Amino acid sequence: MEEKNVHHEEKLLKSRSGMIMLFVIFLLFIASAVLFVAGLIYSVALSMLSILIVIASIISLRGLKILRPNEAYVFTLFGKYYGTLKGEGFFFVNPFSVAINPSVEKTREVVTAASIATATSGKSQSQEQQIIRFNKKISLKSMTLNNDKQKINDFLGNPIIIGIVVIWRVTNTAKAVFNVDNYQEFLSIQCDSALRDVTRLYPYDISAADDQGDEKSLRGSSQEVAGKLKEEIQKRVDIAGLEIVEARITTLAYAPEIAAAMLQRQQASAIIDARKMIVDGAVGMVDMALKKLGEEDIVQLDDERKAAMVSNLLVVLCGNRDAQPIVNSGTIY
Repeated sequence: MEEKNVHHEEKLLKSRSGMIMLFVIFLLFIASAVLFVAGLIYSVALSMLSILIVIASIISLRGLKILRPNEAYVFTLFGKYYGTLKGEGFFFVNPFSVAINPSVEKTREVVTAASIATATSGKSQSQEQQIIRFNKKISLKSMTLNNDKQKINDFLGNPIIIGIVVIWRVTNTAKAVFNVDNYQEFLSIQCDSALRDVTRLYPYDISAADDQGDEKSLRGSSQEVAGKLKEEIQKRVDIAGLEIVEARITTLAYAPEIAAAMLQRQQASAIIDARKMIVDGAVGMVDMALKKLGEEDIVQLDDERKAAMVSNLLVVLCGNRDAQPIVNSGTIY
């Protein structure tokens, strides 16, 4: 039986103005002080009432919340989803509601202090201080995820080193908080998984000899690969209420174990392409030379002499070194 998730849609809270409630709480504190003094003079009941007012005022202070632009609070009330508070400003919400954020950042800083005097004397002292910061607000800003580089086999089975950067943001706070345990870790894992799936669909590069015109590669089809990555990641993180703004490849290289061999292959392919271009040009120049000689009737050459001339011209035009001219003072026959 398929479970029904009741936390798919956001419920925006209609909060009161924080400034008004702060003024009311301030008046309650003043009233409690007046009642406490009156209780000392007239009745103990007034003093007890003043204490209750102070306790209620202190509890009410928990309901005051400040939000900056592109921030949100997700509240639960006695275990149930209470609502989402959005918008910049100073607000007042139910003081018994609790703000939750599964991706609370816990920053642990270890500070080690050792004086130079104690170090030179052979004594070492270390002081460790752990600082934990909690932030229950959910950021609605566009954020950047840059995972570690991965070694993945491409379409041809060659191991490559590839890394991506993903621009993302939270669009549904209820899904982000209640559908996954930690939406930031969830996004990171899904990005790695999608990157592996997309990388296996393309070769790293396509040589000119193997290029069929419609084949794509990771190096040559960056726009298409980026679009495929974005689409694949978006399908995986819809459940978490996240929107993928952009996904781009930042690092692309052959793995170290095959990098040298692939460099030689690329150099050989470049040399072949260059030689092919030289030969094509040389054949055209020889053909033009023979036609010019025939049209202007400069010299009459039989088939054997034409073949010798073609051979010599091709050697001169396709050679790696400059030709050394030989002046023939006699007849060519």
